Amino acid sequence: MSTIIQGNELRAIALGRGPVSSPSGAFAADTRTIFTVAGGEVLITALWGVVTTAISVANTVKLQANPTTGDSTDVSEATDIGTTDTAVGTVIGFTKSIDDPATSGALVENSLLRGGHALRDLVVTTGDLEQVTTGTTPDGAITWYACWVPLTDGATLVAG
Repeated sequence: MSTIIQGNELRAIALGRGPVSSPSGAFAADTRTIFTVAGGEVLITALWGVVTTAISVANTVKLQANPTTGDSTDVSEATDIGTTDTAVGTVIGFTKSIDDPATSGALVENSLLRGGHALRDLVVTTGDLEQVTTGTTPDGAITWYACWVPLTDGATLVAG
């Protein structure tokens, strides 16, 4: 039996370009660029991470979009993924945003989650997608992956 459509071709049809990978490097209490967008808007069709160094110390991690012009916005809420150790090879996904009836319908942002879903349909404009880590002595590292399509002709997304 022959294969008519290869895996990379099917992924390109379903998710666009990529995946582009960007290692976070060793965690520190800081903000670091994981992806850079140039030339306009891109649609991130899938975003997820894989732990490359175990995370074993209490810390919070969130992702934020920091455009060249305009307001920085949280892509996910700060989530502690170290108090309960997160092992090498663990996929870091996201919970889905929901309207929380316990808070009168307020929108609950995406949280980082062991396993979980790839974050989809995120529009990011010229600027950076950043990882923000807090804690006294955070440890660990994540390699982030993104698939994307340009929404503006000539727009690009590259590893930070």
